[in-house]
Amino acid sequence: MAKSLQEQLLAAGLADKQKAKKAAKEMKKQEHLQRTGQDNQLDDVKAKAEAVRKEKAERDRELNRQREEEVHLKAIAAQVRQLITNNAIAAQYGDIKYQFVDGTKIKHIYVDQAVWDRLSRGQLAIIAHGNSYAVIPVPVADKIRERADKIFILVADKKAEILAEDDPYAAYQIPDDLMW
Repeated sequence: MAKSLQEQLLAAGLADKQKAKKAAKEMKKQEHLQRTGQDNQLDDVKAKAEAVRKEKAERDRELNRQREEEVHLKAIAAQVRQLITNNAIAAQYGDIKYQFVDGTKIKHIYVDQAVWDRLSRGQLAIIAHGNSYAVIPVPVADKIRERADKIFILVADKKAEILAEDDPYAAYQIPDDLMW
């Protein structure tokens, strides 16, 4: 009579006696569960365990996505800080007050005449930086807007104001350097 597959594997040295005993015990256990009708309960337990495993995997994926989003936001904030610090224009000896509106409040920074002229012509922008404001070139402000659009950035309008035809004060120009 031919040997069973298990005996052949043992003779060839591909399996050991402990694994053979464990496999035989598992098969007897499955046969017993099928005879007693507990096999359906085992399937239910397996299905519940699989559902819990899938739910945990989904929760882990969501946590990983949130962590990646936080890392991405921190990287963007670091890029914005670096752009501001590298491109900020220092208004040395600033004695001219440049006023602007941030939300509902009027704020001001002190700048020199050259920076004030460029700010009023729309060549420079003001950006919120920490607890203060910084003056940066407009192309840098555009790069920052691409990365984070919620940061306060103010650029003066470059458009010349169009006066109404029936304006009685049309002949009187308001000087750019008027301080109020």
